[in-house]
Amino acid sequence: MTTLRLRILFDGAMIGPGKAELLSRIRDTGSIAAAGRQMDMSYKRAWMLVEEMNRAFANPLVISTRGGPGGGGAMVTETGTRVLTLYHAVISTAQTAAAAELSALEALLRPSGEMDISDGK
Repeated sequence: MTTLRLRILFDGAMIGPGKAELLSRIRDTGSIAAAGRQMDMSYKRAWMLVEEMNRAFANPLVISTRGGPGGGGAMVTETGTRVLTLYHAVISTAQTAAAAELSALEALLRPSGEMDISDGK
C-alpha cells in the first residue's frame, strides 16, 4: 500500500510523521520517556523534540511535571490535540487529492517479485 509521509515546514518550524507519532504516544502513555522508548528514541531526543514543538506554537503542545515520590508525567494539551488532528487531516486530504497520481506512479513500479538487488552490477 502506498502512503504519503508529509512534513509541514513552517518558517523556522516543522511537524512531520515522527513528531506526530511522538505526540500521539505521549498522549497515550502520559510520559515523554515511555513515548520515546516505544519509538527507540532516547529521553533526551524525545524531550528535545517536545521543546522544539512547544517553542514553535503559540501555546505548548505538551506539558510535563517533574518526577519524584508521586512520579512525573506529561500531557498533550488541547493545542497539541488540535495540532495532531489538523496534521492528520492534512495527510488524509493530500492522500485523497493525490490518489490518481499515486496510482499512476504505482503502475510504473517494477513488480515486487522482480526487484533487482544487484545494485546495477
